[in-house]
Amino acid sequence: MKKILQHLLEHKTLTQEEAYQLMLGIGKGDYTNAELAALTTIYLMHNITIPELIGFKQALYDMCNQIQFDGISYTDIVGTGGDNKNTFNISTTSALVVAGAGYKVVKHGNYAVSSTSGSSNVLENLGYTFTNDKALLTAQLQEANCTFLHAPLFHPALAKVATVRKELGIRTIFNLLGPLVNPACPQYQVLGVYNLEVARLYEYVLQQGTTTYSIVHTYDGYDEATLTSDTKIIKNNGSLICTPEQLGKRTVQQADLYSGNSVGQAATILTNVLTHQATWAQQAVVLANAAIAISNMNTLITYQDAYNQAVESLESGRAYQCLQSLIQ
Repeated sequence: MKKILQHLLEHKTLTQEEAYQLMLGIGKGDYTNAELAALTTIYLMHNITIPELIGFKQALYDMCNQIQFDGISYTDIVGTGGDNKNTFNISTTSALVVAGAGYKVVKHGNYAVSSTSGSSNVLENLGYTFTNDKALLTAQLQEANCTFLHAPLFHPALAKVATVRKELGIRTIFNLLGPLVNPACPQYQVLGVYNLEVARLYEYVLQQGTTTYSIVHTYDGYDEATLTSDTKIIKNNGSLICTPEQLGKRTVQQADLYSGNSVGQAATILTNVLTHQATWAQQAVVLANAAIAISNMNTLITYQDAYNQAVESLESGRAYQCLQSLIQ
C-alpha cells in the first residue's frame, strides 16, 4: 500500500488493472485502517478517473455475493450520498411509492456515513431485518414489490471499510461505488449524484452496460430531485434539464427536506409521507423521484402519467402497504 499511496500523492493515477487489484486487496483485508483512511483521503484531494472507477467497480462485483431474481424486471433508486445536505430518506421513501405503483424494486443501500440516516438505518429502525437469503428476498419482492440488499452482507470490501468510513464521517470513493454495484444487477436504475463531474463518470460507465438509467443531479448540490432548483437528468438517449414545476408542480425550500437529528426522526418522516401526515414539500419531492423512476422503467408512458401513478400509489395506501409487508 505504501507504494500505491506514494504514487497517488505524486498526482499520478492507477490503471484499471491496478485499481482492480487494489480493491481485491481491500476485500481480502490486506490493509490496515490507517492505510485505508489515507487512501480515501487522497481520493478526496483529486478526482477519480474513469479507469480507476471501472477497476474498483469490477473488483467489487467479482468479490460480491451476486444475486439474481430471474424472470423479473426491477429497478434500484439510489444516491451517492455525501452531498452534506442531511435530507430525509427520499430515495427509500420513493422506492416504496414505486413498489406501490406495481413496479418491482431491489434497493441497494448502507448505513449513513456523512448524514443522520442512510437507507439501512431507517429501514432497520422501522423493523426490517437484513438478510442475504435469496428465498426470503424473493418472497419480499413478490409480496411487497420491494426488497432491500444491505451492502455489507453482499460486499466483503464494503464491510472491511465500514469502520474507517464511519470514523471519518465524510464522503469517500465508496460513495461513488455503492450505486454502481447493486448485487442484483438491476435492469433499470435511477442514480442520484452530488455533482456534474460524477454524473459524467457515471454516464460513461453506464454506457458500457445494458442498464436503462436516469442519472439525477439538482443544481444546488443534491444527489436527487429535490425541487429546490433545476434538476439535470441524464438518460441513455440524452439529457434534459427540468424545473421544479415540471417535476413536482412546485418549488420547495431546502429546510423542508431536513431529516432531523436522529434515525428515529427520519423514520417518522418516511412513515408520515406514506400515511399522508407529511408536509406538502416532503410529499412533493417523494412523488417527483418516484415518477422519475417509473418513467425510467416504463418508457411507453409520459412523465405526467408516471407522476399520476405515483400519486395513486401514495393516496391509495398501497405504498404504505408495501412497507408493512416488507417489515413483517
